[in-house]
Amino acid sequence: MPVIIITGIPCSGKTTRTTELQEYFIKAEKNVEVISEINIITKTGFDRNRFYADSKNEKSVRSDIKSAAQRMLNTNDILIIDGSNYIKGYRYEIYCMTKLYKTPQCTVFCDIPVEHAWLWNEKRSKCEQYSRETFDALVMRYETPDTKNRWDSPLFIVSSEDELKFDEIYKSLYEVKAPKPNLSTQCPPLSSTNYLYQLDTITQEIVNAILSAKQFGVENEFKVPGYNLTVQNSCTPAQLMRLRRQFLTYSKMQQIEINQIALLFIQYLNKSS
Repeated sequence: MPVIIITGIPCSGKTTRTTELQEYFIKAEKNVEVISEINIITKTGFDRNRFYADSKNEKSVRSDIKSAAQRMLNTNDILIIDGSNYIKGYRYEIYCMTKLYKTPQCTVFCDIPVEHAWLWNEKRSKCEQYSRETFDALVMRYETPDTKNRWDSPLFIVSSEDELKFDEIYKSLYEVKAPKPNLSTQCPPLSSTNYLYQLDTITQEIVNAILSAKQFGVENEFKVPGYNLTVQNSCTPAQLMRLRRQFLTYSKMQQIEINQIALLFIQYLNKSS
């Protein structure tokens, strides 16, 4: 199941573009599945402003979206994930998942001026509007996709006046070879019975080294002692703990080789920082 990631700031036309893509692929005789972030939020019983004020709620919904996507993936249908998808680390996680299932994906970035998006927000019904505080916070947190990032590519940038490049999007999903899973996305057999212990120990050693460097005022790149690997030291302690937990969860599922844990963990930190 090829995957299209829709991303953009609030009120940038993401759901409109999702509908256009859905209609196009249905005409192309493809079965289309859509995962809507706002629909999942509505089911939680929160209005969008209360929801985005609580990071725990956001984390839970992101997890639900990823789980739903994993259940839906197959070789024939197309899946559109309609949401802000504003965290590049989260987009990277979805990329790893599609690599694991050997299915192509692309990213559609709804790129409109912030002032334009706010005007669209004000035209919505009261129950569908973002408050100024919530809107500004989401805009500030948004991590713009970049063609240099392989997890954002191929990237299709569309403004409010543009028409989607439907044919190019189709070719990027159906006229390319399925991506080969690499060491970071394969599920090799466990190479050791103490895999979980090594996973926990190695990642904790790296986090401790980063925190220790911060205490000495090192806030840029440095080599982690004992591993000769360079890490970007830009995460806060809280972010490091969160990223480590995410990596542990993913690695327990994927069962990566022990000799790759340090390298892949540091790559994960660098891409998410």
